[in-house]
Amino acid sequence: MVRALTLAGCVAHELLERQTAKLARQLVRGFAEEIPLYRRLPKEELDGEITGITEHNLRLIARMFRDRRPPTRAELAPLRSSAARRAQEGVPLEALLAAYHLGARKVWEHLFATATPADFEDVLAANRLILLYTESVTAAVCTAYLEEREGMLSHEQHAMHAAVSALLGGDREALAGVRLAPRYLVLALAVGRHPDEERDEPGGSIAGRRKLHRIRTALRRGAAEPVLSVLDTTGGLVFVPITGEDPDWYEVGETAAGMGKAAGVPVWAAAEIAPPDGVPEAVKLAEEVLEVVRVFEQPPGAYRLADVLLEYQLTRPSQATAVLAGLLDPLLDNPDLLRTLTVYLDNGLDRRRTAELLHVHPNTVDYRLRRAVSLTGLDPVDPAHLQRIGAALAARRQHGR
Repeated sequence: MVRALTLAGCVAHELLERQTAKLARQLVRGFAEEIPLYRRLPKEELDGEITGITEHNLRLIARMFRDRRPPTRAELAPLRSSAARRAQEGVPLEALLAAYHLGARKVWEHLFATATPADFEDVLAANRLILLYTESVTAAVCTAYLEEREGMLSHEQHAMHAAVSALLGGDREALAGVRLAPRYLVLALAVGRHPDEERDEPGGSIAGRRKLHRIRTALRRGAAEPVLSVLDTTGGLVFVPITGEDPDWYEVGETAAGMGKAAGVPVWAAAEIAPPDGVPEAVKLAEEVLEVVRVFEQPPGAYRLADVLLEYQLTRPSQATAVLAGLLDPLLDNPDLLRTLTVYLDNGLDRRRTAELLHVHPNTVDYRLRRAVSLTGLDPVDPAHLQRIGAALAARRQHGR
């Protein structure tokens, strides 16, 4: 037979069993005083389920003291059920764990307050059991809580994907039970890779999921209604509900910047605003704009059709595009000339800035530009020629020249 643990002449498990109801009420009051979330819970819940599960924990510790063994799975079952209900209620996991750890500490202080030097061996044994209790309870509560949250999120994701599919397909019947916003900010996203995603598995996959979580969190921040999205680690589609006035372009840019900052990666977003029945066309246009932005190597940020009108038009099938690209073919045997002309236009015809970027003297820039004019007949100083040169460079990029 296992010898019972004694403290100050009292059998520890019997002491706990006698004081279970009273001590449970004291502990719950302590939760409300020291844990902000518990302070906001209804008194009925504190006096009912919370006190009941606290009493169960005290009886569990008493049995551990009596039998000197870890808790069984059956004994932990009520804790798992309680954790699942807290997950359904939206109680943060950290608040839940804080209550269990605070309770274990209070029990320790209560039991060992009167311990004497003669109880040293039993105090050590009881301490090991308290630590074992904390370890077992933490694992059981976290597992049950996270499993419940994952189930809830899976259901939410399924409903979200169904709503997105119905919007994309214009399926009025499928949308009948969906609460739709008057208009949506439609975002087509391209997301850069985080350096951590280059790690060996499973580190790379974990980093990718973390990146996506941060992007979704940034999207939800400030949104009055649930944001619909279909995203993977490279990008995807997002529908942000608009219930009031349409956001101005600065706000759209801030949304894109916020996603990039939160995830620590470059984010490109092409945006359109449309009512529910206009979402399919808005998605098509946003995806086309995003493709143009990426083909022409634009910097991260938010874009609309107006920002890339010329580049967009050049990506449409046309015989003129090939002709435009060919205007600069005379420079192909002189890559320095083509490079200089490109940098010169990209920097607003600033010859000094062009020279700095190319690490040459401004006189060298002047010489190369004169040579380019003589070979192509196109002078960037002439406004009409400048437009052609810009269009020709855009066409070359589109054709990968």
